[in-house]
Amino acid sequence: MQIRPALPDDATALAALGERLWRETYTGLIPASNLELHLAETFGPRQQAAELADPACRTLVIAEGNALLGYTLLRACGPEEGMASFHFVNPLEVARFYVDASLHGRGAAQALMAAALDHAASAGHDGVWLQVWEQNPRAIRFYAKAGFTDAGEATFRVGEQVDRDRVMLRRVTAGR
Repeated sequence: MQIRPALPDDATALAALGERLWRETYTGLIPASNLELHLAETFGPRQQAAELADPACRTLVIAEGNALLGYTLLRACGPEEGMASFHFVNPLEVARFYVDASLHGRGAAQALMAAALDHAASAGHDGVWLQVWEQNPRAIRFYAKAGFTDAGEATFRVGEQVDRDRVMLRRVTAGR
């Protein structure tokens, strides 16, 4: 298992991985019509290529051989006004964080989060934030174990549906 920055040539594989992992995570929990709308708006080689080219974004992938099995999309931005009360000067968002089920229990998610936090610290970010669906207790527990604290709530649109998310924060310093 290797964690590395995504490359422009990874756009197609990243689009397929992102769609597959989102589908596996949320099928049966989100109405199919909303799931399909979200996938069409969010994933696809064109969208992934644009994110990979965006200087405000950094995507880290978990690779085993030629296969991508996990990724995180990091974006240099703060939450929208009123979403959470915190005062980071240079925040980094964990916009997406997904690991294939075949890697669960193998330390892959922890290693990917450590790489994301290392990137945040080395890039001069003083805090990391994310949104997580309030009905995903496994993810909330994972983020809490990684040092994130609950800071409030926000909404997240999936197709025509608006869900409530938890906003979680973690201060970052040199050495994490």
